[in-house]
Amino acid sequence: MTEEAREILLKGSNPCRQVKETEDDIVVNLSLRPKKLSEFVGHKEIVDNLKVSLQAATQRKEPLEHLLLSGPPGLGKTSLSHIIAHEMNTKITATSGPAIERAGDLIGILTNLEEGDILFIDEIHRLSKVVEEFLYPAMENFQIDFVIDKGQFARTIKFNLKPFTLVGATTRTGLLAAPLRSRFGIFYALDFYRVEDLAKIVRNSSKVLGMEIDAQAAEEVARRARGTPRIANRLFRRIRDYAQVAKKNGVDLDLAVKSLDELGIDRAGLDELDRKVLRLVLDTFSGGPVGVESIAASLNEETDTIADTVEPYLLKAGYLKRTSRGRLATKLAYEHFGIKYERQEELF
Repeated sequence: MTEEAREILLKGSNPCRQVKETEDDIVVNLSLRPKKLSEFVGHKEIVDNLKVSLQAATQRKEPLEHLLLSGPPGLGKTSLSHIIAHEMNTKITATSGPAIERAGDLIGILTNLEEGDILFIDEIHRLSKVVEEFLYPAMENFQIDFVIDKGQFARTIKFNLKPFTLVGATTRTGLLAAPLRSRFGIFYALDFYRVEDLAKIVRNSSKVLGMEIDAQAAEEVARRARGTPRIANRLFRRIRDYAQVAKKNGVDLDLAVKSLDELGIDRAGLDELDRKVLRLVLDTFSGGPVGVESIAASLNEETDTIADTVEPYLLKAGYLKRTSRGRLATKLAYEHFGIKYERQEELF
């Protein structure tokens, strides 16, 4: 390897150094995450299919095919990527689309992967076009060609990579370029969780955190968790704080309800931002239709925050309806705020 190529690799390797994790790091940072596929709660069909793929890849002594996980934030995409690394008995390197700014960054990461390693790219739809194109031959042939210099001095350096598995996670599948999407061999779309699955996750977390919670309280937390394990765990951590300050040895239904009410999480699981969005659509825009950009601008929030974090659950739960002219408040949204519902014209 030339000194120039070596320098490119060293300059581009920062994201790899920042995110390479040891097993001890994973235990500390992901304490509430399941470590094995058998511990993963929910999405039974996905888990069953993934078991087959992992077993087949292990028997063939090959890396798992490249895997694309999609769905709203907090549903387990990162957890599944770490579980895959654990089940395959290999290491995982995690980064995100915005963190890989240059082709040199990607080369630095890819050349540091060992055979069978997992490369996890969160928000993969936010990769730049140049970086994305570098991924194509890496995913297909485990090779990358890097062009240095320009004009008559341009030359290509070929890097041979060790076979690896790319796990991509995205909240916006529609923003993925078709050539990149077609290079994934396995696709899984994660959806919001059922209340009973979330309640089980809360009970499991209570054991890890050393704070008991009864079945009714766990179910109440699950109902207010917006169908999202990450939110369920976050709410339980806050309830644990209330229990500790109140010198309680466990969490019962009364404590859970009181804590969640004080945290601003209503009985439908809507938080302050959710309610702001709905009130804006109902009051300012007379129930809609209104574009997501107008909603974000009116609330002084980023459009991505509304589109990726708030809107998916409001749509799934039936508070908003997406139409060709914008977002429209449903009858359920009116009823939630005690506002008389006037039937909308079915023209949208």
